[in-house]
Amino acid sequence: MRIYIGADHNGFDYKNALMKVLKEDGHDVIDSGDVQKNTDDDFPQFAGQVSTAVLGGAGDNAVGILICGSGQGMCMAANRFKGIRASLCWNQDEARSARNDDNSNVLCLSARYTSLEDAKSIVQTWLNTPFANAPRFVRRLNQLDQLT
Repeated sequence: MRIYIGADHNGFDYKNALMKVLKEDGHDVIDSGDVQKNTDDDFPQFAGQVSTAVLGGAGDNAVGILICGSGQGMCMAANRFKGIRASLCWNQDEARSARNDDNSNVLCLSARYTSLEDAKSIVQTWLNTPFANAPRFVRRLNQLDQLT
């Protein structure tokens, strides 16, 4: 699976640790920044880079992971892109639901409030949970796509 991953300075260390694990698991991981820890960077640029890449990337097989201090800013920024279904997940149950019910294509994580070990398990759950494709879920996603 192709995974675009980005983080601001708050999520920089998490991003690097997660990239290593994901590559070891055989994923095609693309670093969408930041490339160095810069306390003056701003999360919207990384959310934009990852969202744009997911939308134009390897079809349905491309997903994104975004990390900032709370995860909220990244999630808000990513969800401004039509076709992005970003979800902020704090535990495995949320990650499972985000993929199973809502076909989330961008996972947002909090570096401030989620331990790195929990983040690793959330990522694995999110990546390994398929979309259920139930008619009610498909109907709701179609309704989301109609929103402007």
